[in-house]
Amino acid sequence: MNVLVIDVGGTHIKVASTHNLVPIKIVSGPTMSATEMSQQVLAATSAWQYDAISIGYPGPVAHDRPLAEPHNLAPGWIDFPYQKTFRKPIRFINDAAMQALGGYRGGHMLFLGTGTGLGSALIYDGTIIPLEVAHLPYKHGLTYEEYIGVAGLERRGKKRWRKSVLDIVARLRAAFVADYVLLGGGNAKLMKDLPEGVILGANANAVQGGLRLWEAPLNSQPLPPAEVAKAKTKKKTR
Repeated sequence: MNVLVIDVGGTHIKVASTHNLVPIKIVSGPTMSATEMSQQVLAATSAWQYDAISIGYPGPVAHDRPLAEPHNLAPGWIDFPYQKTFRKPIRFINDAAMQALGGYRGGHMLFLGTGTGLGSALIYDGTIIPLEVAHLPYKHGLTYEEYIGVAGLERRGKKRWRKSVLDIVARLRAAFVADYVLLGGGNAKLMKDLPEGVILGANANAVQGGLRLWEAPLNSQPLPPAEVAKAKTKKKTR
């Protein structure tokens, strides 16, 4: 099956497919609506052949539709006629869950995506669980996203931002009893000296997750031996 992958972000819409793995980037931002997204995606991929579509959406989804309007884009995403517009089978998934799926290595994995906002997802023995932790309170009346999203990076500077990222990673890893953390998103590349059990995500993870969405369900896969050893060592030293 040839799958078109649309990764909807607050800064860019990234579009790739089974036979076009290097994404096309479409500038998004606070004025980007579902109507404009669909028009630009269809124009950019007019010469592509595909059988189905995966859409990574920056917010909660259910029954292959968005449940809430995105925080960093224009409104109009909930009631948009996706099926009528694209005329292909469509599967929606939270954008962080799609990145998590692309980088999953088995076991209990927490994904945190530091980009325009903060995306999060948990994969627990092959079961994908989208999370919404970005707008939970963190410190001083501010949320997790306000600390380690792009606004927090710009307000506080790289050094303090990195310290907050590591603190939040440790807190959420413990809260969700994760064997390891996959750190992704556009700003993850700014991190230095990641601790044991924290892995830097690859840019291709979102595309791979979109392709995997149409494959057979994930099996309960054992965690790789090296990661098991790291997780056990971490627990003993606490």
